[in-house]
Amino acid sequence: MSGGSDGLPFPRRGWAILTLALGLAMAVLTGTLANLALPTISREFQVSASEAIWVANAYQLSVTMTLLPLASLGERYGYRRVYLWGLVVFTAASGACALAQTMPQLVGARVLQGLGAAGVMSVNTALIRFIYPSAQLGRGVGYNAMIGGTCSALGPSLASAILAVADWHMLFAVNLPLGALALAIGWRALPETPLGAERFDPGSAALNAAFFGLLILGIDGLGHGQSPFAVGLELVGAVVVGVALVWRQLPQSKPLLPVDLFRRPMFALSVAASVCSFAAQSMAFTSLPFLLMHEMGKSQTETGILMTPWSAAMALTAFFAGGLSDRFSPAVMGALGQAGLCLGLVLLALAGSQGAPGWVFLVVPMVVCGVGFGLFNSPNNRTIMASAPRSRSGGASGMQATSRLLGQTIGSALVAMLFNLYPAGGASLVLVVAAGFSVGAGVLSLFRPRGGG
Repeated sequence: MSGGSDGLPFPRRGWAILTLALGLAMAVLTGTLANLALPTISREFQVSASEAIWVANAYQLSVTMTLLPLASLGERYGYRRVYLWGLVVFTAASGACALAQTMPQLVGARVLQGLGAAGVMSVNTALIRFIYPSAQLGRGVGYNAMIGGTCSALGPSLASAILAVADWHMLFAVNLPLGALALAIGWRALPETPLGAERFDPGSAALNAAFFGLLILGIDGLGHGQSPFAVGLELVGAVVVGVALVWRQLPQSKPLLPVDLFRRPMFALSVAASVCSFAAQSMAFTSLPFLLMHEMGKSQTETGILMTPWSAAMALTAFFAGGLSDRFSPAVMGALGQAGLCLGLVLLALAGSQGAPGWVFLVVPMVVCGVGFGLFNSPNNRTIMASAPRSRSGGASGMQATSRLLGQTIGSALVAMLFNLYPAGGASLVLVVAAGFSVGAGVLSLFRPRGGG
């Protein structure tokens, strides 16, 4: 049975939603779970910290370089097929990660795991368009945003809990039963979607991978002290390859890099707002543990407890904001959400300058930040999808996931750069800069055209 404009009937819709939730949760969590185990992996394999970081970088690069090509495959051969094959590759690669005995084996398995995760994330939001009725698109996107945002925020805490009772191998092995369950449900529940007549373009896929690979390496190098010459080469290379990619895409009716969608102001501004917003959140999540533990003297447990209200408020707000965006202006909701995020970040920065403020002066801004981000993210994701034709759902879905990863990459690189430049009090400065990114996201959101397109 295919999903149409009225979506899937119950109870099949519920099972399809569960499949998307399981796949997205695994893909997002795996991106953060391994980070906490990097020191242990470094010791076990007797490699340097700079070598161990490739356990994280290999996954991130693999995901970002293949998101748009896999979304393009989904438009041509069906989103269901790409999603299920993504689950197969991701689950098998998770087993390979858990069994890895050397660093090259682990890094290679992480590349494959990233490829599988990209298959899941690239078409996740596109499938929502065929699972939910058109009038409830915001509700479906809101649920998706709740899962993705919550998993991203809770990843470090969950990793700590797993590592408290098991070694790092379990961080990957936990995906095996979850992946098998998602496959079993998804095989029966996910809808068939229309197939495209256009041929897949391997040349564009290669240019896309080179562009995003060079761009991420350059951005990451800026934050981690790579030589200016190497960073310059990477960024110049990204520009050259990017120009060639865009030139190749312009005459195509359904380009892999959705330049046709970027001609729509609603889509372009929403993607730019997403990059800014996720950069702000990434900067906050990366710097807050340093602020709370190093500058305020909080313990690791206290830090986890203090950051939990952000995650909880974000998850709850994202779910309800998605449904509200079906009835109210996503532009206004997004601007209000970013105003809240900006206010919360400024309050946290001010609290950092006071030394050791009371818990209420930390918890309240955390809640404000979570509510603000949730109020923005679901309506913004809905706008990205709704501003694209139904036949271009794959391109919009892939770009939505890519904007999140780009924002997180930019945010983490800026944190590293600012910490290197300002070792003392750097966390508070990071939060102020993050507030600036939030203002940018709010302005982009507010000035989107009201009538669509």
